[in-house]
Amino acid sequence: MDGLPVTLRLHILLRVAAAAAVLGVAASCSAGTGGGSGGTTSSAKETATLVPTTPVTAEISQFRDNYSKQIIEIQLTNTTGAPLTVLGAELTSPLFAAPITWPARTGGIELPPGQTKSLPAPLPAPECGAPSPAPSGPGAASGTDAGTAFVALRLAVPQGAAQQGPAQQGTVQQGTVQQGTLPPPADATAAAADPFGVLARNNSEMCLTREASAVAAVALAPNLEVAADGRTAVVRLLIQPRAASGPGAGSAGGLVIDRVEETTLLAEAPQAPWPHSLTLRAGGPPAEVRLGIRPARCDPHAVAEDKVGTLLPLRVRVAGREGVLKIDAGSRLRGRIYDFVTKACGRQ
Repeated sequence: MDGLPVTLRLHILLRVAAAAAVLGVAASCSAGTGGGSGGTTSSAKETATLVPTTPVTAEISQFRDNYSKQIIEIQLTNTTGAPLTVLGAELTSPLFAAPITWPARTGGIELPPGQTKSLPAPLPAPECGAPSPAPSGPGAASGTDAGTAFVALRLAVPQGAAQQGPAQQGTVQQGTVQQGTLPPPADATAAAADPFGVLARNNSEMCLTREASAVAAVALAPNLEVAADGRTAVVRLLIQPRAASGPGAGSAGGLVIDRVEETTLLAEAPQAPWPHSLTLRAGGPPAEVRLGIRPARCDPHAVAEDKVGTLLPLRVRVAGREGVLKIDAGSRLRGRIYDFVTKACGRQ
């Protein structure tokens, strides 16, 4: 085997290790302790096997509780028969100005054979470009070619992954990742599938937010005004227009809030209806919009399982873009809304 090219030799070694694990062969362990000089023993005693080809598949997702945090998941699946250690992962996409990097922990993370693990990665600034007149779908990124995303990986196989533990009726004891047992990392690249349009959706939302914030800062006040009967309440949308001149003054057409949309947790209360077609312009006076709310649902899981119910969606248009601007309630108001919904539902 020493006469074979390095890539082919390593590939054969990896396949031999996987086959030995499945069949429960204990010959490599016994030969290693007996000090034999056969070819199989020499392979099993190598410090570690580097990964010469792409041994994983990659997919992009996003957990609901990370929507407001602009954090995505790089999901990696080990397609080999041996454990891998992911030491680093960096996703590149034309939709973002910089690589999307998983902040790797010390020593990386082990990826067992056939298993998928999710690596959280914060999104950098988006590439916005010129908005398209007619986006092709809900996940389309206006004015920017979605292209293909690729993930660059730093991988290694832990020492002992190809060895079987004490004879246990065909059971394989996988090697563990310990400090000092990893070889120099190997590079691998895989195309990252994005079946749900996560990158395009985030790009579109972040570009919309950038254009809107150039016109006015929009936020929710931390206080909640609860009605005397406890069945409805009022949240206040605070609007602070930017300066009318200078850098970042915003679009000449202004920011138009076409409507406020309901959430999985909050619905419109008739006592304080939500506004429509509200136009904001840079240089204008500060404004406050009162929004009457009531519980949108009162099943037992409404608050306990909430992820996005306190992200207030504003359907807006600005600088040729249109979409949903999500206003986060913040921790103080979020807690007060949860308390209000729980008590209001108890009165029904």
